[in-house]
This record gives sequence, C-alpha cells and structure tokens, in this order.
Amino acid sequence: MSTTRDRARGAMTGLAVGDALGAPAENMKPSQIRERWGRIEGFVSDDPAGTDDTEYAIFSGLLLAEHGSALTVEAVESAWHRWIADVEIGQEGSFKGAGFSERGTLENLRRGLAAPISAQHRHAWSDGLAMRAAPFGVFAAGRPAEAARLVAIDGTISHEGEGIYGGRAVAAGVAAAMVGDSPDAVVQAALSVIPENSWTSRSLQRAVSAARRARHRPDATRLSVERAVRSSVVIGGYPWTDLAPEAVGLAFGAFTARSGDFRESVLTAVNMGRDADTTAAVAGALAGALRGESAIPAEWAEAIRPVRGTCLPAMAGRHVREIADQLTLRHDTREAS
Repeated sequence: MSTTRDRARGAMTGLAVGDALGAPAENMKPSQIRERWGRIEGFVSDDPAGTDDTEYAIFSGLLLAEHGSALTVEAVESAWHRWIADVEIGQEGSFKGAGFSERGTLENLRRGLAAPISAQHRHAWSDGLAMRAAPFGVFAAGRPAEAARLVAIDGTISHEGEGIYGGRAVAAGVAAAMVGDSPDAVVQAALSVIPENSWTSRSLQRAVSAARRARHRPDATRLSVERAVRSSVVIGGYPWTDLAPEAVGLAFGAFTARSGDFRESVLTAVNMGRDADTTAAVAGALAGALRGESAIPAEWAEAIRPVRGTCLPAMAGRHVREIADQLTLRHDTREAS
C-alpha cells in the first residue's frame, strides 16, 4: 500500500514528468504530432525539462509549506512580489516562458495593482492555476474541500471565474487521489467543489463521459479514445489552448480513459495536443497521487532534475520531490497535533 510520502512524490513528480513529456507537443494538433513523431511514447527531447507549470507548482508548494492552512491572499501577493514581480523588473529573463495569465498578473502587480484587481486581465480564465494546483491536494490529502479553499486563495492573485474553478477541481482531485484507489472518486471530488452549471464542470463531465464510452467500445483504439475525449471539449478554431475548462476536461478525460494508469494517462494527454504540457502535468499529478511514485516509469522519474529557473529564477535548483517531502512533513505534523 502506498504511503503518504510515496503518493506525494507521485503527485509532484508526476506533474513534472507530464510537463516535460508534453512540452514539445504544446499547441500542436494530434495530426501534427503524428506527422512529426508518429505517437509520442516517451521523451522526444534529448534534454527533457519542465516548463512554467513545474516552476509555478514549486512556487505554490513552497508558499503552502510555509503557511499551511493559514495561507492568505496577502501572503500570496507578497510572495509574488518577492519571488517574481520585483525580481529583474522589466526584463523578459525573469518571466520567460510564462503563460498569458501569469504575464497579465505580473504587469498588473508591477503597475501597483493588488489582488483581486491583479487578476483582471484577458486570461483570468486560463489553466495557469490548474497547472500549479497539485501541491494543495498533496497538503490537504483526503480533504478535497480544504484543498479547493486553499488553491482559490492562491488563485485570487491571478485568476477569476473559470480559472479558479479549474484550480479547485485539480486540487480536490489530487486530494482525493492521495487517499483512495478509485479514479471515479477522484472525478467526483473534483466536481464536488465547483458549480454544477459552470463551464469547467460541464467540460469535465463531457470529457469523462466520452472517455468512459469510448474505452468500452469493442473496436476501441488509443487513437479513437483520444479523438472522442478531445472532440467532446475542444472548440474548433478557438485560438487559445490555455483555456481552463478545456485543459481540465482533457486532463480528467485522459485520466479516466486509462483508469488512472500513470503511463497511459499521461501519454493520452500528450498525444491529444492543445496545451499538452499542462494537460499532461495535471493527468500526471492525478495518476501519480493515486498510484504513487513507484507507478512512474523509472526512466521518466530519473529524468526529472532540479528546475532551471527558466521562467522563475528564484526557483532555480529546487526539485519537486523536495516540495513533496515538505508538504508531507507539514501534513504529518498537522495530523500529530
């Protein structure tokens, strides 16, 4: 049986693995992926590395390890200034590779705006909170509502509406996965913390339903399942791939289609394209929390190194396993008190 530490490391390493696997396919169509690589079955880069997804997850994990359940919007805003906005002000080097929601937030903070006004930008609905939500589920293992509450506090600085719902769904899903063995229970936990009539809820439910139907067809193939999940939520011709309802739907759809199997869940997300680094990171966090670090292929886990600080220089040298261990220690300390 997996321990809390094994599941915590599974969630955080799984996020980083998914991010690194999906990064080369980001913003690509499945047809483009097939034309270039056939089907992605592993790292397609000689030097795989995570993107802003992993670095921001470390950032949020450190913040959560410091404050725990006492986290406040003021603490999050202060950390954004200390570790991001006030570092190398005005230079692209301090924010290279960041998503649109993070860039909009940065611009607002540097203009002197405070939360929640700092989240009023064109991409407040993005998956930028969902990509960094896993640490909250690790910390609040078995408490989906608490994980959702805490990630919403973190997200107040950068997101609104559907962007917040996406983060809440992922955090709650990871929290449920940390203590259970049922992929369906993970999905239900995610749905329980977001409005039923929200776009994120509808997208998540459509993707999961499509995955369940497609995988049970007698003639089901990997490609047919991926097409079914993708077509259930992707808006054809829409230019932005970082849409939280879409990305969260694709991630949970991939996770459901493969019954939480780590390798297959992540590869399903990668090969559907769109915001592939984030969808694979979320699917990896969910499957890693559910199955534990031991379920991650060794060659994939071993490829994960301390982050380079490409997007967030202040995070350089940090490892996702370090964050997992800090959050586990914080969890164990709380349980013992």
